[in-house]
Amino acid sequence: MTLKNWCVVLAISASAVTSAIAQSSFPPSPNAKQDAPRLVEVMSMAQLQHLKLWYAGKAKNWDLAAYELRQLTNSLAEAAIFYPAIPVSNVTTMKEPLLSVADAVAAGDDRKFAASMRMLTEGCNACHSSMGRGFIAIGVPTGGQPPANQIFSPSGDSRKK
Repeated sequence: MTLKNWCVVLAISASAVTSAIAQSSFPPSPNAKQDAPRLVEVMSMAQLQHLKLWYAGKAKNWDLAAYELRQLTNSLAEAAIFYPAIPVSNVTTMKEPLLSVADAVAAGDDRKFAASMRMLTEGCNACHSSMGRGFIAIGVPTGGQPPANQIFSPSGDSRKK
């Protein structure tokens, strides 16, 4: 297992993940600072990171994909830390999909990447459903052009795969 994969495992194990819950009745942890982000804010960021991760992988910009995967993992970990009412089982079930995405990114394997992103997305939606938020469904982007102003193609100084 590569260092990158160990970092993902550590992040998941330490505080782990959940997925987008647009509005929440979950109270923040008593240990959270007063300026802790609302769960909707953390999950909206996770949704954007999911989108950017997809487009970076489709463009085979593995450096950007690795970066977005770290950001997504961190956002999901923040949700678990700030909102401890999210069931642990929701957190631990995201471990395998995140590791699968990490392996695909590290290998630069676009087929495995697409399959692992579908698995990750299913995990997100399963979490939403288990929390009574099944009406919040995300999908793997289907359009050719990302709805963003970021350039997803690798630059000349990115590693080649």
